[in-house]
Amino acid sequence: MTRWFEDITIDEVFPLGSHHFTEAEIVRFGQLYDPQYFHVDPEAAKQSHFGGLVASGWHTVSIGHRHMVDALFAEEERLRGLGREPGVSGPSPGVNRMDFKVPVRPGDTVTYTRVVTGKRPSNSIPGWGLLFNTLEATNQRGELVYHAELVGFSKLRDYKMPLRLRLLLALTRIPVLGKVLVKRTG
Repeated sequence: MTRWFEDITIDEVFPLGSHHFTEAEIVRFGQLYDPQYFHVDPEAAKQSHFGGLVASGWHTVSIGHRHMVDALFAEEERLRGLGREPGVSGPSPGVNRMDFKVPVRPGDTVTYTRVVTGKRPSNSIPGWGLLFNTLEATNQRGELVYHAELVGFSKLRDYKMPLRLRLLLALTRIPVLGKVLVKRTG
């Protein structure tokens, strides 16, 4: 999230955009990353439990992730355009849940949205907060095709490192003492 942790609103919906899945794209992704017959062979896929060619779930996820990253960059630019300093986003410590609900088929247009469902300061990384997010994707018929529960980091704007941590950090920069302290705390 390119907003500061303090500025993030719970339950705010972030539209991420849509993607039209073509047969050629589904087959190409399948050939490169998930070469199961129901992703790469339209004729053989007719005999699968899907009854036809379907996109790999990882294809659906990858497109959604790209839309999410593009939306973060767009939000950063929007904030700069308003004369505001964007926040700092961090990595994701993981995905808590990922469900593929309905197969994505050639010709489907999938629309992605993200919602921050909760947040709290990090217990282990000073100056950062955790964001709990839901990422969902629906097809043109309004069917949910993908649901994920993700966690991400966002930097706290107003964080001030406690004096004891600042002192410890300063002491680790003294060559001999630093090696001893890092060895003891690491």
